Amino acid sequence: MTETPLQFSSSGEVKRWLETQTASILAPVHAQAKKLRDDMNFQIQAVIEVSKLLFDTSSKEIEKRNMKVYNRARALNKLARLFLDRLKKLNPSEQVTYESLSRYVQETQKIIFVTDIDLKNWFPRISPFFIMDRRKFLAVYERAKQAYAALNDYVTKEYVKTKTLEEALQQINELQNVEKQLVILNDEKEVIKNERMPIEQDIAALEEKINELKSKGPIDKLNMVNSEIESLSTELKHELRHLQKPFIKMQALATGGGGGGITPDELNKINHYLEKPFDAFVCEKPGYPLLKEILQKLEGLLSEDKLKLKPEKARKAADSVAEILHKDSLVKIQMRCTEMATNKDQLLASAKMDEINQNIAEYQEQVNLLKARKTSVETHETVKENAYKEAEDKISSLKRTIEKNVYSSIDKKIQII
Repeated sequence: MTETPLQFSSSGEVKRWLETQTASILAPVHAQAKKLRDDMNFQIQAVIEVSKLLFDTSSKEIEKRNMKVYNRARALNKLARLFLDRLKKLNPSEQVTYESLSRYVQETQKIIFVTDIDLKNWFPRISPFFIMDRRKFLAVYERAKQAYAALNDYVTKEYVKTKTLEEALQQINELQNVEKQLVILNDEKEVIKNERMPIEQDIAALEEKINELKSKGPIDKLNMVNSEIESLSTELKHELRHLQKPFIKMQALATGGGGGGITPDELNKINHYLEKPFDAFVCEKPGYPLLKEILQKLEGLLSEDKLKLKPEKARKAADSVAEILHKDSLVKIQMRCTEMATNKDQLLASAKMDEINQNIAEYQEQVNLLKARKTSVETHETVKENAYKEAEDKISSLKRTIEKNVYSSIDKKIQII
């Protein structure tokens, strides 16, 4: 049957529960770890004392200058001094924590490793002298190794669980700090939002005023005139569509020195008709005399085939020239173009239009300033949003890690909502 996880609605609630659990679980574990540490301290001290014994005994033999024992006494003296130097560097921890005991065990392991090598290499060379002292040392040293093995086994197999619990408690403290940070970030987001919303409202109000000015009075009329001008431009381009290629050929002929009798003014006018036919048309006098002069010369060039157009293009161009020259097909369009151009000039020149444009420019400048301010606020808001999201993700990750660590250390399922 699957165990139902204990549910906690806040980090404070799970912290109080875990502290209670930890106190009852860790007390005996700490007590056993302390007992094993104290035992190893005692045995290490015993090794120090027996090393001093080796040092003192060998020193006395050295002083006797007995050449039979002298060299072995010096070797044992040096070895004892080496043991003492190593053991004095060992720093037993006063605190009982996983980290401190783990470090103590690792330092002791290094000393035991090199001491084993020294004993293997030197005690056989010292034999058969100092046999009783060496036996005493080996007996004490062996008990120290057993104490080390017991502490090491406990730290790596049992006491390591306290590390997971200690980490869980630290993670709960971190979780509470991140939760506080999340509250602060949320408040900051609200402040920024309250700063942004009035700016957006002011922008909307100003843009509405601009749209109202544009949709009423002279500007509305101007928009209608511009729409009609656009329509007339399209219609005029359609009427002159078959003259585009001939006009380009006339330009090339005139600029290339091929004749045709085209004057500089006419060449400029051809350019004008190619680029902006509406503007070129309204600049003409009634009956578009300049265009007719150009078309008369074009008619001659077409008849002489000086433009080297394809037959179909030449025929269509000739038909268009005939319509415009001899049937005045563009007279009505010119009248409408002139009327719209005049209306546009009058509207643009009116005092009311100046006033409206000035108001629109002022409103638009205010809109631009507000939009720049809004962009700055939104950038700040985005930074806070990202920080808020990161804090949320970290909270979720910490909760899952705490749940996992609690289960692995005390075999109890919990869920932090």
